[in-house]
This record gives sequence, structure tokens and C-alpha cells, in this order.
Amino acid sequence: MEYHGTKDLHVMKMLGHRNIQSTMVYTWLTNFGNVEYHAATAKTLEEARKLREAGFGYVCNMEDCKLFRKRK
Repeated sequence: MEYHGTKDLHVMKMLGHRNIQSTMVYTWLTNFGNVEYHAATAKTLEEARKLREAGFGYVCNMEDCKLFRKRK
């Protein structure tokens, strides 16, 4: 699930795998098709807190904003 949400192989460390091949075995198990998201930005800590409380997940920083998303 984490890999599906991020498309980042950092999940290898989360799962405690020493070899990327072990992690790759599990990535094919999560096929959710075309998932759509609501996107939102936050410029202040208060805005970010409200988005997290509303179920948005942090994606990254861009310029002077934090980007968040939540499945539709």
C-alpha cells in the first residue's frame, strides 16, 4: 500500500528488506487501477494541520507550499 501511494522504493527499509528484489515481489500485489485524488496546498502550519486532520497525506514541498492529496 505504501509503495502504491508513493511509488518510492523507500518502503524497502520500512519492511526491513535488505534486497530490493524482496520488496519488488510485493509491489505487484497492489494494483488499484487509475486512482483519482483531491489535491490541496498549505502555506502555513495551521493549513497543513487542517489538511492532515481532513485525511490528506503530505506529498512534497514545492516553492513555498506543501502539497497534499487524498483519494476521491
